[in-house]
Amino acid sequence: MDPFGASAAIFVGTYALIASEKVHRTVAALLGAVAILLIRLLPQEDAFHAVDFNVIFLLMSMMMVVGVLKKTGVFEWLAVKTAKLGRGHPALILALMCGMTGVMSAFLDNVTTVVLTVPMTLFIVRLLKVDPIPFLIGQVLASNIGGTATLIGDPPNIMVGSRAGMDFMQFTSHVAPIAVVLLALYCGGMALFFQPRMKATADLRAALMLESEEGLIKDPRLLRIGLAVLAIIIVGFMFHGALGYEAATVALAGALLLIVLARQEIQQILVEEVEWTSLLFFVGLFIVVEGLVIGGVIARLADAALTLTGGNLTATTLLILWMSGVLSAIVDNIPYTATMLPLVEHLSQSMPAVPLWIALALGADLGGNATIIGASANVVVAGMAERQGYPISFWRFMKWGVPVTLVNLVACTGYLWIRYLVGTGS
Repeated sequence: MDPFGASAAIFVGTYALIASEKVHRTVAALLGAVAILLIRLLPQEDAFHAVDFNVIFLLMSMMMVVGVLKKTGVFEWLAVKTAKLGRGHPALILALMCGMTGVMSAFLDNVTTVVLTVPMTLFIVRLLKVDPIPFLIGQVLASNIGGTATLIGDPPNIMVGSRAGMDFMQFTSHVAPIAVVLLALYCGGMALFFQPRMKATADLRAALMLESEEGLIKDPRLLRIGLAVLAIIIVGFMFHGALGYEAATVALAGALLLIVLARQEIQQILVEEVEWTSLLFFVGLFIVVEGLVIGGVIARLADAALTLTGGNLTATTLLILWMSGVLSAIVDNIPYTATMLPLVEHLSQSMPAVPLWIALALGADLGGNATIIGASANVVVAGMAERQGYPISFWRFMKWGVPVTLVNLVACTGYLWIRYLVGTGS
């Protein structure tokens, strides 16, 4: 059997199943992985070596930490405090909620963040009797922008950082400057745009201000322990490169420390808080993409990209940025990034690697904002909204997402040009 044709066929078939939603995306990815093994394109041992367990254990560990913190009520407390800071004005509350969501997404992950903040947002908009859709779409766009800022904010970042050999501080130093600027401009733009369009009566605003946040913190002792351990983990992320540890080691050590100190039931945390379906999706996807590498598909695509750009660093970097932005709007940015990792690695053998990796991360993260299926957080929020009686149509999401994405990609083009490409002579 021709390895090139077989690996390409399995990859396309896996993607088709994921896009069709006829079966769960995890089942589709694992079916593709099993097909790779059954046709002996990869021995099982080599297939397991293709799985990036730094990504798997980092995600698992942070899910465990968030699962414990969720029990304290701190996220509900934050939402009510933020709403009161906006003095009951819907447009200002929207901007502040987007800012809070974006910042939280940088240090948790964006899917976890929206799961925690959306219920409280719905509570607030019901009190104010305003349209919840701008709040829901606004928050999920902010979560994807904010998640761009750090290594752990968005799954594509974890994947890129791990493959590129960048530690937390190295990766964050490259993406945080533009992410912070984009989030600030986005939140300010939301406040200005909706100020004349979104009103609440004085009585409803007064009722919101009377809502008490007292009692929302259900377990102060657990909160103190959880925040202390989270701080240790974040500091560990900052220095894990200098210490010689992988980010997953830091996160797993912190998660286990929290479980021991907080006397949590590990079985309950693993069963209820860890999204095993998402982790197994990654496992299957890593193996399917490794099949493309072994089959020679990635090398051929990289050669085609080099031919198209003439090996020019500027052209190649911007091609990766915009291609990632466009394609991540069509397919979920997680499988897209997994596919691109070996291709960018191949390209980096003939030109400076950092601009290529950063272009991939920025394009995949921000391109996911264009459509409702572009990022996992988008799908999660749409599902939560529909269950609460607020369906978000594909086209209404695009009406917001496409302009925001285009502005962000243009800004990233300028950022990449100024920081990495000016003066390179290529």
